[in-house]
Amino acid sequence: MRYLLTSFTPFVLAPLAACANASAPAEAPAPWSIAGPLQKIVAPDGTTDPAIRGVWRSRGYGRLLRIDAAGVAQFEIGATCYRPAGSGEALSAMDSVSYRYFRALPGGESAIFQLLRGDTNVVFDRLEALPDECTETPATTPQAVAGAFLDAFERHYAFFDRRPPDHAVRAARVRAAIRPEMSEAELWEALAGYMEGLSDSHTKLIGDFGGQRRRVQDGQGTTLPRMRAAEGGETGWLVGLIDTTMQQLGDTAHHTGSDRIVWGLIDGRVGYLQVFQMGGFTARDDFGSEAWADAEMAEFDSIMDEAFTAFAQAGVEGVILDLSNNRGGWDKIAKAIPARFTDETYVGFTTVTRGSGLAPFPHMIEPASGPRFTGPVYLLTSDVTVSGGELATLALRQNPRVVHVGATTRGAFSTPLAKRLPNGWLLELSNEVFAAPDGSVYEESGITPSLSLAVYPADAPVEGHWRAVKELAGMIASN
Repeated sequence: MRYLLTSFTPFVLAPLAACANASAPAEAPAPWSIAGPLQKIVAPDGTTDPAIRGVWRSRGYGRLLRIDAAGVAQFEIGATCYRPAGSGEALSAMDSVSYRYFRALPGGESAIFQLLRGDTNVVFDRLEALPDECTETPATTPQAVAGAFLDAFERHYAFFDRRPPDHAVRAARVRAAIRPEMSEAELWEALAGYMEGLSDSHTKLIGDFGGQRRRVQDGQGTTLPRMRAAEGGETGWLVGLIDTTMQQLGDTAHHTGSDRIVWGLIDGRVGYLQVFQMGGFTARDDFGSEAWADAEMAEFDSIMDEAFTAFAQAGVEGVILDLSNNRGGWDKIAKAIPARFTDETYVGFTTVTRGSGLAPFPHMIEPASGPRFTGPVYLLTSDVTVSGGELATLALRQNPRVVHVGATTRGAFSTPLAKRLPNGWLLELSNEVFAAPDGSVYEESGITPSLSLAVYPADAPVEGHWRAVKELAGMIASN
């Protein structure tokens, strides 16, 4: 599960051995292969399943759960253990969700927990009791907050080798700035300094002080910063892109899914499908709930059924799948897109979490039950393509009928690990390593297309996009 947005204008969501600690042993366990059926942690009457009650500690992730009859309490655990005091307001989408499902493992001493059905498999091991330190009120001094911040990076961040300098260099910079009497603003600047130049859009610091919501986030690529600084800003650019696309598609144009999807026909012979985000297709505000997930998938499937039926009726020669402005979202949608272009089940990509000791988990792409297209596909990407958009790209590249064209993707794959600091600020960081089936990792470097094509040139970021689309349509005609 990843970020999903509710407004029209999207932003960066804001996925094998990236470092020694991220690697899994050659014979690492794959507990999902022997786990029981998926079950709800909390029943409709609000009580928890007796089979899963107790205290549980995650492998990787730095999570500790206490589950009793009344519900689930989550603790952060690393060098210290604490249950952060919060205002009740989520600081991000990932901060708003909690574990809803479990799969029992043989013996009852371990279990798999998930946020949503089919989501990331997080293995937890049963503890005899909650450690005493977890019940103590956490210190919120600058030293304590900085200590928890640095400990989280040291234990969980998976990509220092790809985004230097390493933790020791960055941590020394923070420790040198910490003083007992420093203000919140000074503490914020010290922690923000750690993240300077990290170039990872999935790693961020969010917090409230001085009456304002603050945010530190890097790694936005080249195109987005340029468009945000241009006249009209990012919103004007996106409106221009959509208006131009709709005009070019003419009577076949459809703009749907809460503005997240555009589709139609080019010259009556080429299918065109642009997906801006992997979710947010409905107006529901219960993000992360089972009802939300069901509604999102139902709306997406309905849109895809209509589009692919139209492609079939037109007898299209090929389809242009435009992910050049895809900001990511829900992994399930990222896998549902390539499922529309295959008649065989295959491994799209794998995931392994730093510190879990588990084998890479294979994400299977299974043919969609609705209409599909199994002819030539041209996949268009750019440096705006990120997160779930890159996961879909990874999976699509395993399909021999897909030609990847455009510009290199952003290079930020990991689902953010959200961790509350003792003072209530939120740290999100990348702890999951996504890889192609052959083990290739594209974190930071991005995925380079087979055929380079300018998508958002600086001198024509709107017109240049449609020129690229028309060039692809010409390639389909010539083949």
